[in-house]
Amino acid sequence: MNSFISPAALARCLPFVLFMVLLAARGQLAESPMAGLDARWVYGVSVLAVSGAMWWFWKQYEELIRAHWLTLRETVLSVAVGVVVFVLWIHLDHPWLTVGEATASFRPVDADGQLQWGLIAVRWVGAALMVPVMEELFWRSFLMRWIDNPDFQKVSPRTVSFKALALSTLAFATAHTLWLAAIVAGLAYAWLYQRTGKLWAPIVAHAVTNGVLGVWVVLTGNWVFW
Repeated sequence: MNSFISPAALARCLPFVLFMVLLAARGQLAESPMAGLDARWVYGVSVLAVSGAMWWFWKQYEELIRAHWLTLRETVLSVAVGVVVFVLWIHLDHPWLTVGEATASFRPVDADGQLQWGLIAVRWVGAALMVPVMEELFWRSFLMRWIDNPDFQKVSPRTVSFKALALSTLAFATAHTLWLAAIVAGLAYAWLYQRTGKLWAPIVAHAVTNGVLGVWVVLTGNWVFW
């Protein structure tokens, strides 16, 4: 179906758009909090809503079925890439490598500075489990291939053009404040997708990056990375 809003395109775009809308709403609530409403819990709403949307569209994600699971070697490679991206991410944070500020910061501590483990758990689950699937379906499975052909399902990830890789990675970077770190991450995840031909590869790498980052943030208190 040669349409930007084909069922397959909608299934990959709607969860992402929903996540971004709720992210913006959380930022607005954080700046102008309503009485008795903790804007940080809106992230939990995002996790439930976006996960629900992906569950609803799950049959549209043909690249995530059993036939496209990773081999042991591909899994090890994906985990390694995820760890490398994490290391680079926390070091590419110089002021000149940062654009703007996060739409909504997330600091899961109470007024006394004590960790709020419920908020931490929700944030980590969202960042390490939900976000990698949602973002890779949008940025790599959809956008990167769509740039080459609006009928993107006909495009093999192994054959995407340099233009598609570059433009989708630059678009990915605009959604993050650490622009160079995001470019590195986007290129790494796209390379995995091209090399393996399987979307699970960048999903696993992305999940490892975000999962390890979440643990590191809690251990060090560098909440700016969340």
